[in-house]
Amino acid sequence: MGGVPGPGPGGKSSEEEVAVLRALEVASVGNGDGEARWWFGALAEIKATAADTGGQFTLVEVTCGPGYEGVRHVHHREDEAFWVLEGEATLDIGGTVIEASAGDYAFGPRDIPHSFTVGDTGCRMLFILTPGGFEDLVMATSEPAQSRTVPPPPEEMPDMAQLQAIVAKFGGEILP
Repeated sequence: MGGVPGPGPGGKSSEEEVAVLRALEVASVGNGDGEARWWFGALAEIKATAADTGGQFTLVEVTCGPGYEGVRHVHHREDEAFWVLEGEATLDIGGTVIEASAGDYAFGPRDIPHSFTVGDTGCRMLFILTPGGFEDLVMATSEPAQSRTVPPPPEEMPDMAQLQAIVAKFGGEILP
């Protein structure tokens, strides 16, 4: 049977989807590797980018100190999953409170406000965002980590209006 293949689930033809998959290469990022950034008072290690995954997802390992409180925000472009590797965190996803500890997973759909608070021993977790591209926001709102540790407290408060503008450029909002 001849003919041109029809669009696949992503709106691309089967041939286009195969071409994207063929362009991807096997990837591996070791423990302690990946772009290390000090990001909103946490250590963010970018493990996989949109470029690495054919645009499918971004993977960031985030380490937070004891009592860390993530800013309440919303993504309008990405869904976000959380996988706790060490420690404990209380996630608030759209008003649903989830007490998460090592090995636990939670999902936050796009357009749903969310935040988290870390327990007394700190926390290390994976942020998995789909589609890919979230690493661009991380890069725009962070600085290169001087070490693979949680950053020291900032000397001055960040300019929230400037941060809001940057986050909005990447399809998000920082909420009160």
